[in-house]
Amino acid sequence: MRGAAYAGLVMVLALSACDDVTSYTSAAEKIRHTRTAVIGTKWDQPGIGWKAGFSAPQGFDVDVARYIVGRLAGGQVKITWRESASSQREALLQNGTVDLVVASYSITPARTTRVTFAGPYVISPQDTLVRADDRRITSTSDLAGKRICLAEGSNSYRRITDPPPDGLLDLPATLVKASNYSDCVRKLAAGRLDAVSTESFVLAGYADQDPGKFRLLNDPVSIEYYGVGIRKGDLATCEAVNQAITSMWRDGTATRLLRKWFGKTGLDLPTSMPRLRSCR
Repeated sequence: MRGAAYAGLVMVLALSACDDVTSYTSAAEKIRHTRTAVIGTKWDQPGIGWKAGFSAPQGFDVDVARYIVGRLAGGQVKITWRESASSQREALLQNGTVDLVVASYSITPARTTRVTFAGPYVISPQDTLVRADDRRITSTSDLAGKRICLAEGSNSYRRITDPPPDGLLDLPATLVKASNYSDCVRKLAAGRLDAVSTESFVLAGYADQDPGKFRLLNDPVSIEYYGVGIRKGDLATCEAVNQAITSMWRDGTATRLLRKWFGKTGLDLPTSMPRLRSCR
């Protein structure tokens, strides 16, 4: 009997603990009360989110995430970083593995059916990266008939290959699959594909990592809006994150971080806050 009673007590305590963890009505409330956050970022994109060994990830998105959760908590926050590959971002939010995703996450109509987005916190043109010695490609129109990378979970290639409304240019091309953009760039360097097209911030990070090996076309395809991914329907967190983004631009942090990570890349950096989308 005593063993059964003890087991019952343990079960009650366990359930109470679970109830306590899940009692928060929003991710923002959880971060504010516990001063802890689980953040999804990229780990394979230099300048955006890059992780080497056992160190914490580094990059523009990582610093943006630190600023945002600091504002949500009103002070220091213990952050647990989770790798958020493009193909996994929605699932990580839906199953509660992460509180927020800050991972070169472009806001698109299709994604807003599954994710609530705060922001955008920055706008980036979509450009194209090619090998420095490949003079066949000097503009976006030259991508017709070429081999273009299809990074799993990303839809950037659609701007090149698909017609409106999902795409833009409707150019004929061969799609070469890759697990992520680092894999795309490795295949580009090895001559297994001809071009990688995605946001210029992402591409500039790869070009800066291997000077002289690649070049940007500087021929933008579209404008991409980076948002903070939040579990669908968590409007309170969305509104709180939008307030943090506003503060980040007003106090000069956004401009400082852009210069820190991309000031030497030659990109034309944004100088003003993007217009925030409504959370509702």
